[in-house]
Amino acid sequence: MGHGWEGVVLKLFRGRDFTFTVTGAEQVTENFRRVHLTDGGLLDATDGAHPTMWVRIWFEHEGKPHQRAYTLVDPDREAGTFSLEFALHDGAASTWARTVQPGDTVDATLQGTGFTLPEPQPARLFVVGDAASLPAVNSLLDAVPETPATIWFEDAHAADEKLPLRLDPARHTLHTVPRRDEGKHLVAEVKAALPDLLGDDASDAYLWIACDTATTRALSSYARKELGLAKDRVNALGYWRAA
Repeated sequence: MGHGWEGVVLKLFRGRDFTFTVTGAEQVTENFRRVHLTDGGLLDATDGAHPTMWVRIWFEHEGKPHQRAYTLVDPDREAGTFSLEFALHDGAASTWARTVQPGDTVDATLQGTGFTLPEPQPARLFVVGDAASLPAVNSLLDAVPETPATIWFEDAHAADEKLPLRLDPARHTLHTVPRRDEGKHLVAEVKAALPDLLGDDASDAYLWIACDTATTRALSSYARKELGLAKDRVNALGYWRAA
């Protein structure tokens, strides 16, 4: 399958193409599936993986190429393996994840990913995410295991309570927030709690936000304009768009 005009654009921006091979899959919850793959040389080519690292996976949709970004889960450079996790809904990516078999291959392009924690590393971490960004949330928590973290996790399904968040009860505080009013409820919950949690001096804190685009923009703007967090202390990326 060719990659169409999107593939041409990614090539112009120095995107690098790889082919992954499926080795297995597991159903984590009724709405969440994990697919295991070999990396096609990706991890060696990039000297390993950085926290929250993602790739663009190509799927076919109505006869046309269609790409979506997914975070690498538990990348192992020596073994040349990782997994991808899918919050299942209607769409080409979810259909692929539901039906894929060992031995199947899928094309991927590495372009656009990049994340570096500020130096010195933050003493406090604040995270806002949901099922779509769960792999990145876990990757971030794994990268700074000693850092106290407060997490707001938006759930859209009852089964989301069973999702494998990698929490350390000694260092992590989880607030589960049901999805309401197209994400506005999550925005209100974070706004109500974050100022007091940050206190008078937020210079040692770091805020990471990855939800639907509208929610992410609202919270990012609030943190920078109303709370005065420095640009290098906020990382925000919309992971999906509400229909």
